[in-house]
Amino acid sequence: MRLTILGGGGFRVPLVYGALAGSEITELTLYDTDPVRLGVIRSVLAGLPPGPRVRVADGLDDALRGADFVFSAIRVGGTAGRVRDERVPLAEGVLGQETVGAGGVLYGLRTVPVALHIAERVAAVAPDAWVINFTNPAGTVTEAMASVLGDRVIGICDSPVGLVRRAARAAGADPDTVGYDYVGLNHLGWLRSLTTPDGRDLLPGLLADSAALGSFEEGKLFGTEWLRALGSLPNEYLHYYYFRRETLAAVRSAGETRGEFLDHQQGEFFARAAEHPDRAQELWEATRLEREETYMADSRAATGGWQRDSCDLDGGGYDRVALALMRAIASGGFGGTRLILNVRNAGTVPALPDDAIVETVCEVDSRGARPLRGAPLGEAELGLMLQLKAVERATIEAAVFKDREAALRALALHPLVDSPAVAARILDAASAEA
Repeated sequence: MRLTILGGGGFRVPLVYGALAGSEITELTLYDTDPVRLGVIRSVLAGLPPGPRVRVADGLDDALRGADFVFSAIRVGGTAGRVRDERVPLAEGVLGQETVGAGGVLYGLRTVPVALHIAERVAAVAPDAWVINFTNPAGTVTEAMASVLGDRVIGICDSPVGLVRRAARAAGADPDTVGYDYVGLNHLGWLRSLTTPDGRDLLPGLLADSAALGSFEEGKLFGTEWLRALGSLPNEYLHYYYFRRETLAAVRSAGETRGEFLDHQQGEFFARAAEHPDRAQELWEATRLEREETYMADSRAATGGWQRDSCDLDGGGYDRVALALMRAIASGGFGGTRLILNVRNAGTVPALPDDAIVETVCEVDSRGARPLRGAPLGEAELGLMLQLKAVERATIEAAVFKDREAALRALALHPLVDSPAVAARILDAASAEA
């Protein structure tokens, strides 16, 4: 089978390549608009254990033609664009973040047109390919691409699987054997049950055990009292919503934003690795470890400044989910593999349109991914999902039709933007800096 990665010069590509060793993928095609970054990543791959044959495409259509799977892992505007997405809202006193708040909306406005172009080219030259979307904001981008590709585009994220694995370990269970009920939108979901093979739900016991609950990342982020009040385990990104004041204060007091850190870090890595291609893999591994150690540093600073556990630093979330998804689709069988994915709602959450992208437990086989109906959502969770879905859809409308009113609506309706006047100023400032 053939796999294409769009954004082949991206920092996470070696993780995917490493996961492909011994898999059904025989050829990996890389495509990127930045030849320097692409050359560095090829040098990193050369230092890893042998995997599939690597080919560099001459253009987008060349990259897509003949592909069985296409990974979309692009960053429109690069890390410099992310810095602007963070700094413009912060200047107005509201959170700027890659996928959450005003920063996520700005990133979506810039990314959706490019993602739609990719979807149209896939439909034209590789209509049988499955597109696996890594590109953030993943829910918004996957929904835009699905308007062209339908169910043949599936969004993935490593946050839900990380939550499940951490919760299972804290409850004393094998993460590979537990069942789970998880539902929400990308970076806005809740783990509502954690079941053993014989059907026993471990979540109530975990919530009642203060030591176990406080032993892993989500327990430290949200606190045992709040998790018990919720009766579920939220995705780590919900910290920006539930503790918005504390997180905003931590972000504003930091010397640099996350985007600025990554801009400097990755800029230095690519420059050094380009000069020393024989050390590219070594430099990449050191940079990757630092990146994982500092992940969500602002939220951790807002809750005491604790360090991440060593088991959460391997960075192997996205690649494992992607490989499991590809294998389930390519298996030729029906049923069997369950993964948390971003797919069309199809009645899973009755209050949302059928074509709205949700993040939930799916059954995957050669026909694709189908969401499974879970327990009904509580009013608080459903209300937040409905509001954020309105933001995502307005973002897509604004990006497609160049509609300022839709863009203003997307920004002003976001729960982390506290005024339409603030939203208008953010929109004007972002437009001026573009």
